[in-house]
Amino acid sequence: MTEELDDIELMDDVEESSDGQLYEHMRMEVDHGQVPVRIDKYMSEHLPHSSRNRIQKAADAGFIQVNGTPVKSNYKVRPGDIVTLMLDRPHYDTTIEPEEIPLNVVYEDDQLMVINKPAGMVVHPGVGNFHGTLVNAIAWHLRNLPSYDPNDPSVGLVHRIDKDTSGLLVVAKTPEAKTELGAQFFNHDTHRSYQALVWGNFTEDTGRIEGNIGRDPKDRQRMAVFPPGSEIGKSAVTHYRVLERFGYTTLVECRLETGRTHQIRAHMKHIGHPLFADERYGGMEILRGERTASYKAYIQNCLKLCNRQALHAKTLGFVHPVTHEQMDFTSELADDMSELIEKWRKYIKSNNTQ
Repeated sequence: MTEELDDIELMDDVEESSDGQLYEHMRMEVDHGQVPVRIDKYMSEHLPHSSRNRIQKAADAGFIQVNGTPVKSNYKVRPGDIVTLMLDRPHYDTTIEPEEIPLNVVYEDDQLMVINKPAGMVVHPGVGNFHGTLVNAIAWHLRNLPSYDPNDPSVGLVHRIDKDTSGLLVVAKTPEAKTELGAQFFNHDTHRSYQALVWGNFTEDTGRIEGNIGRDPKDRQRMAVFPPGSEIGKSAVTHYRVLERFGYTTLVECRLETGRTHQIRAHMKHIGHPLFADERYGGMEILRGERTASYKAYIQNCLKLCNRQALHAKTLGFVHPVTHEQMDFTSELADDMSELIEKWRKYIKSNNTQ
């Protein structure tokens, strides 16, 4: 299973099919490191728009299958299981069509390409975003490559980043490249670092955050952090290093040991430092600073300048799947985030000289 899954919504009216024919709406493979857990719990953690109750209804109706056989809610998933959601109506057309969308290609050869994704671009088609995604742009870029089929899951994106996160991604052009690169990501052999502007000041220059990440039961579009070793969520470790202090905010580098959905965003909120302008995790509020009207106006101007979570996937390193050479890439911060940081530098300098 990929590190980050699309948000797939179960039907509200789960009923028996009148003609007995079922259509596949979702398929995922259980990670090899997954401990046995009830399938309704497992699926509720991976489908943020679907409550556990709705998943149980789907299982009762025979719509949830494991390795091609319908199972009940108390079935415990095992490593390597193929879990599918079958419904009594055809799925919407998810065929990925090439779309002429500009791409910032950092590196490309016959096996792979590295892309610097802009903030605001959805990586893969999903609910509400069936066009204009990075995958559509890649399909156009590789439209003249006969061996590349954008609808073949054995090629394409190896990992993902959030819509409003900018930065580096690697794309596999061949099944062999995707298998090899996928194994590196799964085994945490890749090197990835992000830069983030977060609320608050840190007492230490470096730190380590460890805590399982799973769906927040109060808000299924958000992730929450649970104790390490918990049966809830998946283990996650983030290392951070302070790069620059602005008093009320801090620029940090985050290095991932794992690659969980919203990992940096959830971990930083967990330790009391939500990402600046991260609406889903509380970063759009004024969490540190003064109560003056001028400071509030300053923050509002900052939020207008960068109205998305201030997070950038800055570096990416992996071993080339064919040449076995170490490949390391670095990207510049997106303009909005770069200008936001410069604005904080000027603010602190102005205050320190008064």
